[in-house]
Amino acid sequence: MSLLPNSFRALVIGSSGTIGSAFMDLLKATPACTELVGIHRNSEFPIDYQNPESIESCATALYRAAPFQLIINTIGVLHTDKWTPEKRLDDLNAEQLMELMTVNAIGPALTIRHFSKLLDPANSILVTLSAKVGSIEDNRLGGWYSYRTSKAALNMLVKTTSIEWARTKPNTALIAMHPGTVNSRLSKPFRGEQIGRPADQAAAEIFSVIEKLQKEDTGSFLTYSGEKIPW
Repeated sequence: MSLLPNSFRALVIGSSGTIGSAFMDLLKATPACTELVGIHRNSEFPIDYQNPESIESCATALYRAAPFQLIINTIGVLHTDKWTPEKRLDDLNAEQLMELMTVNAIGPALTIRHFSKLLDPANSILVTLSAKVGSIEDNRLGGWYSYRTSKAALNMLVKTTSIEWARTKPNTALIAMHPGTVNSRLSKPFRGEQIGRPADQAAAEIFSVIEKLQKEDTGSFLTYSGEKIPW
């Protein structure tokens, strides 16, 4: 039985980004979604992973709007104006590694901690976007040290939390989701426009997986097509 009720309230974290915006458009057009809230760095209640205190304060500010049956976290970073993914070990540096860990692992971990209080204990799903390159077992090409490491750390945080939630939140599914390559600013330097797909298609595919999730799926690392990825 699907965890997502026939009538649900949703929260999109990172709603100003490419995938976040696509989810906002999709959920606005979904009749079963009766209320939708989007947050980002410049929203009424801002959330900024470079400012960890904003995570708790944003969750606290939204407490009155709870409970939510669906929370989707789309925040993540692959590269910046200053950094690109490392091709070799000699490219690895502490500043880049710390920045990607902050945005891709520490921020989402604190989000899971603080926003878990906004989830409906009866039926709810929290999906955080990860990446297939964060799979240790599936790593065959090497490179991209900081990005791979930060996503692998995120995956461990999701899995570990799901074990605790099996006891404390038995009707909540916590999922790490690989969205695939999407035409976005994040993927543009890596031929995203050629090999990726539109964000609205990606959001629709991911939501199709979300609609089928059961509580037994908690702690899973899934692709946008619903396939399991090895940790």
